[in-house]
Amino acid sequence: MAATKPVPTLLLVGVIAVGAAALVTGSYEFSRDRIEANRQALLLQSLNDVLATGDDTGVLNPTRIDLSDPQLLGYEDPIDVYIVLDAGRPRAAVFPVVAPDGYHAAIHLLIGVSADGVVTGVRVVDHRETPGLGDVIEADKSDWILQFDGKSLMSPDRAQWAVEDDGGSFDSITSATVTARAVVGGVRTALEFFEARSAELSARAAARAEEEPVNE
Repeated sequence: MAATKPVPTLLLVGVIAVGAAALVTGSYEFSRDRIEANRQALLLQSLNDVLATGDDTGVLNPTRIDLSDPQLLGYEDPIDVYIVLDAGRPRAAVFPVVAPDGYHAAIHLLIGVSADGVVTGVRVVDHRETPGLGDVIEADKSDWILQFDGKSLMSPDRAQWAVEDDGGSFDSITSATVTARAVVGGVRTALEFFEARSAELSARAAARAEEEPVNE
């Protein structure tokens, strides 16, 4: 007789578990649209941050294409490249790139490049650099990252795409030269990617826009 006493308790636990699962599922379903809306808002803000166009024309409805270039971009899987069109012609591209040789881990960047290969903006989207030292690569902690605005593979020339400590044109970071070196290398890699694939990006974006404009 005593062996049957735990049954109601087990039943109660089961009911609670099912109810909790239902609550979590319902909560997720309720908030999913809000989560997606927030994600899109953050994405659009990031795009605007690195485009530096001065207005929102074309920025709110960029054409998205996927592209794979593990050697230059650092991602094994295809990445999203956002192309801003002006009268059907590419005005700028925004895409992620990985700087693999950060001090603690890879540094993930979002980079905007104009149609003529000039950097419109760079933002760090993920890193594990040392707080108080390497984290000055974040735009909200210093203006260090802004030094790339307006730069290209011709200005400065390729040989000068390095930090000052290595004889280059870009500011180092005190006690965080490895971090600075990684970001400079990542931005240069992004420009090399754009140089190598710009014709393809332009053609695919124009074709995609004609077929079905993307609102994402």
